[in-house]
Amino acid sequence: MGVLVIDVGTSGIRCVVVHADGTIIDQQHRECLPASPQPGFVEFDPRLQADIAIGLARDAIGRTGPVDAIAVTNQRGSTVCWDRATGEPVGNGLGWQDQRAKGHARRLLSNGIVAGPGSMGPTAAWQVERSGRPVGELCVGTVDTWITWNLTEGREFVTDASNLSGGLLWSSSHEEISPLALKILGLPRELFADIVDTCGVLGLATALPGVPPIAALAGDQMASLIGHGAVSPGEAKITFGTGAMLDVTLGETPVDNLTAMSSGCLPMVARRSQGQSDWMLEAVMAAAGANLEWLRDGLGIISDTCEVDSIASQCVTSGGVFYVPAILGLGTPSWDSSARGTLFGITPSSTRAQIVRAVLEGVAQQAADLVDAAERQGELVISRLSVDGGMSRSQTFVQAVADATGLEVDVACEPEMTSLGAALLAGIGIGTWSDRSDLNDAWAPKYSVSPEREFDRAVWHEACRRATSLTRSLTSKADSSR
Repeated sequence: MGVLVIDVGTSGIRCVVVHADGTIIDQQHRECLPASPQPGFVEFDPRLQADIAIGLARDAIGRTGPVDAIAVTNQRGSTVCWDRATGEPVGNGLGWQDQRAKGHARRLLSNGIVAGPGSMGPTAAWQVERSGRPVGELCVGTVDTWITWNLTEGREFVTDASNLSGGLLWSSSHEEISPLALKILGLPRELFADIVDTCGVLGLATALPGVPPIAALAGDQMASLIGHGAVSPGEAKITFGTGAMLDVTLGETPVDNLTAMSSGCLPMVARRSQGQSDWMLEAVMAAAGANLEWLRDGLGIISDTCEVDSIASQCVTSGGVFYVPAILGLGTPSWDSSARGTLFGITPSSTRAQIVRAVLEGVAQQAADLVDAAERQGELVISRLSVDGGMSRSQTFVQAVADATGLEVDVACEPEMTSLGAALLAGIGIGTWSDRSDLNDAWAPKYSVSPEREFDRAVWHEACRRATSLTRSLTSKADSSR
């Protein structure tokens, strides 16, 4: 017996069964890649997504036996629009990276509401417009809502505050979807799901054997924060995937996540229980592991991303080579989409190992920028950092994070902590675990790393400034020559 987690990521779906003692006893993954038919378009097949999720869940229960509860965790912001009567999608879902709803995002921003074009409000408005259907016939939801609708065979139309705030629609002053945002977008409240607590029984998964209760819905980074046991103010984690997300717990003091972004961090609801929200700050790095993929696919100087640790460890320093990992622009704190990745300090004696190390250290330096921004905006001190994600497998990289931030760094026992966190939330929802005490006790790092040397942060910031100004200068000259 245990909790079955349906974890819907950007590139695939995982089903994980977590035992009551916190150990993973079964897991499987199916790829479900989004399509990008043209620049700025990121879309996915909602029916295929739901069918894969339910198929994997049925297979897992067939192997492990009945489960006590279901948890659903997912990438936030991505939206699906479907027919309220038939439950069938009216078109492809839009991924959180999609850029088609820029006009709607600009309308929100002009009214003081921070929302990217791929967030839930703008994409919902775009999908409703393109459907050509009366709004009363439609449902729109993030992926958690869509999967839950299918698990309950259309009986439950729900979401939680972590997904709503991750989709940048949550208003702390109303404890609801922002009425102002809905008015600006011209959307009725009935189009969107009812709000339930992040953990607690919300319905029965009648599509699965044994009809287990669904006991948790959570955005992926929120679930990961719980998996790390970061439940007290000032506790933080960074997940290093294709991009990277730093999340730091703030506590119960509400923050209006629709407007507050003073240092480039996004306030969000980490979880909501019995009507009380716990808040967090999120700082975003646009490209983390994507830089390693560039080393492999773009430059061809590595054949596998797993090689970076052994290659980078062949040199003690980068030999004066600096890398600004802005291949997808810069996120927190500047949010400069025009910035581009830049290598500085190349000489005839620069080696492959030094370039690889410079890339790892550049991502680590940007991680330190996230920490600095979160401390400024949250008016708090982060005294220790937990990390997970694919890049956390590299000890050379983890050491660079410790050196750049000046913090003790704990490496997660599992590379992906999202599923474990979602399982813990569902366990709380059915009473298997208590609240904060068990969440703290569940976290035990694989190993910890202390800072060994001090990075020159002033030089790093000058490299970032030059990368940004050089890109703007070159772009301006190119435009003027046309």
